[in-house]
Amino acid sequence: MHESALADRAGLAAGNIGSGGGLIDGGGRRGGSGAAKTPDRAYVTGMTIALSGIAMFFVAIVSAAVVRRGAPSGDWQPIRAGSELWQILSLNTAVLLASSFTLAHARSRGRSGDENGFRRWWVVTTVLGVLFLAGQLLAWRLLEAAGLYLATNPSSSFFYLATAAHGVHLAAGIIALLLAAFRPVRRMARITAMEVASRYWHAMDAIWIFLFLFLIFGGRA
Repeated sequence: MHESALADRAGLAAGNIGSGGGLIDGGGRRGGSGAAKTPDRAYVTGMTIALSGIAMFFVAIVSAAVVRRGAPSGDWQPIRAGSELWQILSLNTAVLLASSFTLAHARSRGRSGDENGFRRWWVVTTVLGVLFLAGQLLAWRLLEAAGLYLATNPSSSFFYLATAAHGVHLAAGIIALLLAAFRPVRRMARITAMEVASRYWHAMDAIWIFLFLFLIFGGRA
């Protein structure tokens, strides 16, 4: 009886280790150190909350530009850098929209277990993102060639501020894409990493369209 009781206690202790301190797979379970692993859905929720804050930031920038444009001082001047500037911005917009489609395709390939297809389309998305940033730098060069700098007038200040802020956020998205594709994900499942990176990227796409429309109807008018 004594040996049986000891065996029962040993089994109970083993069960406690398995449920509280062992290596158990899956979101929200515990790791080897005994600390609870963050549920995968928490990363998605966290990204959604972060994107809400980022969206509010850009809405605030545009709102400030609208107020400044209607100020009695009347110093808001249309951006006159030639049609080439708007052609480049339109091309950049098309490139970013294409990157959302390639990202969706890469995500689909990843969910189906096609690792090669996932990486190929994921890299295409990253390259398109880099091309977009290069196009934005070219737009800045055109502004400089037209004599429009950060402090020239409120409309040019808004152009530089809005495009720079969006460029920084998109550059962070490029880094996230590279990490999700080539760096082993330790704290979240690969499919969760794809979901988080995709949400961020599509949000940057939507924010740019919002800014682009304002630049067309607010900056050049």
